Amino acid sequence: MAQMKRTVIVASAMVALTACAPAGYDGANSSAAEPVAVAAAEPTAAVEPEASATASAAPPADDVAPQQPPANVDLTERLIGKKVARMGSVVTDQDGWILYRFDKDTNDPAASNCVDKCAEVWPPALTDGEPQLNNVTDDLVGTITRQDGTRQITLDGWPLYRYIGDKKPGQWKGQGVGGTWFVVAPDGKKNLTCLPTGTPKPVAPPSDAEKDEGSDYSY
Repeated sequence: MAQMKRTVIVASAMVALTACAPAGYDGANSSAAEPVAVAAAEPTAAVEPEASATASAAPPADDVAPQQPPANVDLTERLIGKKVARMGSVVTDQDGWILYRFDKDTNDPAASNCVDKCAEVWPPALTDGEPQLNNVTDDLVGTITRQDGTRQITLDGWPLYRYIGDKKPGQWKGQGVGGTWFVVAPDGKKNLTCLPTGTPKPVAPPSDAEKDEGSDYSY
């Protein structure tokens, strides 16, 4: 499994959550970022091919073969099902970062609609093999091939993501963002235990934030 390198990205805060807000979240000092484009017009990922009676058929010419993620890309080496205070059942990676699913994706067939700036704000949970599993059912875990050829982990067919608005492991500031992003439970369903009031906006993508000289994107 490739060694992970984590890049901490400083971004603006979202709308304050209710009493369910993760520890350390200070809504009084936050400023909502403008909404960003969160989805492409069409699905951009295909399910990993499986052996079948038609396996001898030639794949479409435009299929993208899986490839190793670049060395500087975070990898998700483990999926861990656990319970955290106030939120309940969640799935984290090996470093404790809570993972999310996106309502504009599909799970049958499994496909990701989060690309470009969306993927800057919601980095896909990428793998270079099979992640180790703790309290997550093996039968529910799979992968899809993204537009760039990297492989993204799925849970019950739903592609998994992190959120750059979470500044430390265990936070879930992405819960309910845009009304389409939700903490994922170990069975792949949305965890709706703790929802914010209103509809929080996503933080600004790093590519936009870097252009805003003098803006403070820290919490």
